Amino acid sequence: MSNSKNLNPELQKFIDAFEPSKFKVLKSGIEIRGISNIHNGIDYAKQIIQRLKLNLLIRHTADMTMYGGFEILEK
Repeated sequence: MSNSKNLNPELQKFIDAFEPSKFKVLKSGIEIRGISNIHNGIDYAKQIIQRLKLNLLIRHTADMTMYGGFEILEK
C-alpha cells in the first residue's frame, strides 16, 4: 500500500507490518477488510501493535464480522 499524506506515522508503520490487502482510511484510523480468519487477523494485529510499541487500539464489532473487518484506531 502507498503512503497517505495525512496518515498518522504509527498507522503507517502498522500498515507496512500487517500488509492488508484491503483497508479504508477513517477519520481516526483505518478499517482492515477482507480478513478470512478474523480471530487470527486480530491476534496478529495485537502482536504487531505490541512488538512495535504503537499507540493504537483495535475495535471490532459483530457487524464487522460479516465482511471480515476490524478497525485500528489512534489512542
